[in-house]
Amino acid sequence: MSDVTPNPSSEKPAAYRVLARKYRPKDFSDLMVGQEPMVRTLTNAFETGRIAQAYMLTGVRGVGKTTTARILARALNYKTSEIDRPTIDLRVPGEHCQAIMEGRHVDVIEMDAASHTGIDDIREIIEQVRYRPVSARYKVYIIDEVHMLSTQAFNGLLKTLEEPPEHVKFIFATTEIRKVPITVLSRCQRFDLRRIGASDLVGLFTTILGKEGVEFEPDALAMIARAAEGSARDGLSLLDQAIAHGGGRVEVNAVRGMLGLADRARIVDLFEHVVKGDAAAALAEFSAQYEAGASPPVVLTDLADFTHLVTRMKYVPDASGDQSLSEIERVRGVEFANSIAVTALSRMWQMLLKGIPETEASSRPAGAAEMVIIRLAHAANLPSPEEAARRLAELSSGEGGGNGARAPQSGGYGGQPTAQASLAAVSRSPEVPAQRAQSGGAAVTMLRPVPQAEPASQPVGRIETAPAEQPAAEPKVPVKSVADIADLCTKNRDIRLRALVRAFVRPVSVEAGRLEISLANDAPKSLVNDLSNRLQEWTGIRWMVILSREPGGPTLSEAETMAQEARVADARQDPDVAAILQRFPGAKIMDVRIKVQETEDEPETVEVAAVAESAEGDILPGDDIEH
Repeated sequence: MSDVTPNPSSEKPAAYRVLARKYRPKDFSDLMVGQEPMVRTLTNAFETGRIAQAYMLTGVRGVGKTTTARILARALNYKTSEIDRPTIDLRVPGEHCQAIMEGRHVDVIEMDAASHTGIDDIREIIEQVRYRPVSARYKVYIIDEVHMLSTQAFNGLLKTLEEPPEHVKFIFATTEIRKVPITVLSRCQRFDLRRIGASDLVGLFTTILGKEGVEFEPDALAMIARAAEGSARDGLSLLDQAIAHGGGRVEVNAVRGMLGLADRARIVDLFEHVVKGDAAAALAEFSAQYEAGASPPVVLTDLADFTHLVTRMKYVPDASGDQSLSEIERVRGVEFANSIAVTALSRMWQMLLKGIPETEASSRPAGAAEMVIIRLAHAANLPSPEEAARRLAELSSGEGGGNGARAPQSGGYGGQPTAQASLAAVSRSPEVPAQRAQSGGAAVTMLRPVPQAEPASQPVGRIETAPAEQPAAEPKVPVKSVADIADLCTKNRDIRLRALVRAFVRPVSVEAGRLEISLANDAPKSLVNDLSNRLQEWTGIRWMVILSREPGGPTLSEAETMAQEARVADARQDPDVAAILQRFPGAKIMDVRIKVQETEDEPETVEVAAVAESAEGDILPGDDIEH
């Protein structure tokens, strides 16, 4: 028989392994990407021999919880011909390392709590922990998604978790740490695996593509890093997809089309149109991005991200050095940060946060996104809250220019009137009531109506100056204190409101038509509205009843109680009263009444009513003491 040479072409190629599995960390040096605090803590614990009995690993998906658990199990059971102790230095593979990392070691038991949630599964673990490991140093139980265990399962695990045998270690992993009972958490050493930063992910992708020999564009890696949202596994999965989508290359256009993203430079252009208030240009830019394949919710999300970036650059100048940012984002972002007020950026951010879910839930996402952009462009011409408050105060006090309000100028972006013109128009409207708005307990002056009558000979377009402020209307019945309000309640036979006013109303300030109060605890919610309505009905003018953050004075009931206590204390100091109290042990001062003098010659007197107890405990009436 002749030797048969095997045909190399007939051999099956090695099965392809996705990048997330091929480059899964194998030791603690690989975990240093983004998880330095955990690695440092474990290093110190292993060097000092302070090895915990149970560990709890928590973090978002794809951040490396299961991989860390396997590396930790490998470190606990590390053994070579030279080293036979737990260590974090795993550069040389040990006897058990390969089997543990592949998930097939007999003494390292991995369990998915999502499919083993009951007490029976935990009871099986409790029965097995009594037996020593077959070949390794420790028997390690890795329970993934531990928060999905039932309440009975958690309770059954508590005793074993608190006092496990010396040869048993537990490692738990979860994405929902709040769902794990505190009784379990208190028995574990907890490690929070952090999201991996975009710059760290870009560095990881660059290293892996260098090993794979794949060409790439840096901006494409930055796009993938942002889309991964801190998850290394998600990022590597997207990187795998981008390599296939680009035919062996990672290119910006391919990644943008794969993720449904808009060009970052075009997002910056859209942002510029919006902050200028140019709605037409902003809509044209959005339509161009939409026709190029960008998803409307993704465009708004990218716009929100750039808004956040510009805001962050105002306070953190070093933010422009992030490797995941493109050059245009760095340069233009700094320019916008130096020129746009933070109030405008904050308002834009809030509107985008509300508009993104509206767009995602809409049956016409493109139209919904356009409406959000129109609102953003319109809001760009509105004044900031501080500017509006300042201008309103000027208009109210007549400080707009000379004796009257300054003539407004028309114009603004997109042919729309400016904020000052809008405010001046409002100030001339007769329908605007003269009010004051309350904000945080402090009064803020609002617009007052300005008469609009003009003489027939006055040229068209001339602005009528505001006349001197008229004094507030006086009520038919004077109200200067809460006591006056209580008297009004008595006069109008509203006993219920009188009782509520006496018990709960703490005065802050009382003016004609304006009552500023704070309420005691347990005050009815309708008390403020009831007071406003009754006061308007009884006095003939409109009342603003304002709840203040200031504590206010005492209620009428509290004031009367304090006054009575003060009178009793004064009465105790009187020599006659003190003598009677000493003469009759057990006597008590029951009441002190001040008799008001009827004439100037008649002196003011004080009556003290007291009672005393006899030796048998009977109550004996005491004489009223008048002095």
